[in-house]
Amino acid sequence: MKTRTLLSVLSALMIATVLAACSAGSKDPQTQLEELKKQRAAIDSQIRTLEAEVSHANPAATTTKSKEVAVQELTPRPFDYYVQTQGSVEAVDNILVSAKTMGVLSAVYAQEGQVVRKGQVLAQIDNSVIVSSINELKSSIELANTVYQRQKNLWEQKIGTEVQYLQAKNNKESLEKRLATLNEQLEMSKIKSPIEGSVDAVDVKIGQNVAPGAPAFRVVSFDKLKIIANISESYVVDIKVGNKALVTFPDIDRQIEAKVTFVGKTINQLSRTFPVEVQLPGYTDLRPNMTSILRIIFTTVPNALTVPVNVVQDINKEKVVYIAAADGDKMVARRKVVEVAGIYGNYAQVIGLNAGDKVITVGYQGLNDGEVVKF
Repeated sequence: MKTRTLLSVLSALMIATVLAACSAGSKDPQTQLEELKKQRAAIDSQIRTLEAEVSHANPAATTTKSKEVAVQELTPRPFDYYVQTQGSVEAVDNILVSAKTMGVLSAVYAQEGQVVRKGQVLAQIDNSVIVSSINELKSSIELANTVYQRQKNLWEQKIGTEVQYLQAKNNKESLEKRLATLNEQLEMSKIKSPIEGSVDAVDVKIGQNVAPGAPAFRVVSFDKLKIIANISESYVVDIKVGNKALVTFPDIDRQIEAKVTFVGKTINQLSRTFPVEVQLPGYTDLRPNMTSILRIIFTTVPNALTVPVNVVQDINKEKVVYIAAADGDKMVARRKVVEVAGIYGNYAQVIGLNAGDKVITVGYQGLNDGEVVKF
């Protein structure tokens, strides 16, 4: 019955509109336009009222088209603000080892790739002359000690002169000092590793002349590694010593968590960057000059609301996100204007939504506010 009533009312309104239009032939166009708009508004109002009555009386009689979407319920989570750049691995202890004295190498003990201890002899300079001098001096010291002990015993017995005793003592001590000097020279004839590590390069051969300052070996320690990178000066206030850093090595598919250990104070005039260093734990897989991706986290928001960055739309110069909200017994799309606080990775931190909101992540294109959706 109510459906018939709706049709009767609509027919009557349409007839009245036609009669009014026919009788208004003498009116000017502007007046006619205003009257017709009023009549249309009245008809639209009547239609909405009657549709609501019909829907309430017989819900199955009303079929509403809905758009299929996918949603993601918002839950607060930590959100990191970071800067990402490329870095390079360097060894903290990467040392060029050279001889401490001039001479000809008589032996080379180390090979490339060999792991050596601190103080281990890598090569030997010909020391035959020093060894002969030491052996000769040791004989003289034995004689000097014997003379000294006898003069000392005589002097304690008040026999002999003090000068004889002092001369014997001085001769013994002088020879001992000479022996100590020769022993130092003997040690200097050995090229030793100053650190524990791996021999990365051997630049000398047996019979080659060596001299102080000329590289003979390169020894690298893999226990102390660091990442060196350059950061844009726009982050000079944000990056500090102690910031958390995530280091990714694509070539070996490994990610390491570390901390910033050094932040440079000088801005490079050409690149407009400043240097940072990140200390790394020792890993056998890491090598100097290995490429890495460095992500330095300088701020963490503990309870941020984030959405996939692609769902944030620019509409009429506003940042808009659509959410699914209940409207009676159906779900409809609701347009929400938000403020984007930051974009990092594939997510954006937004302000203007609430925890529990169901953000439409699939099917949001072309949605209208109030449009019925299902998921």
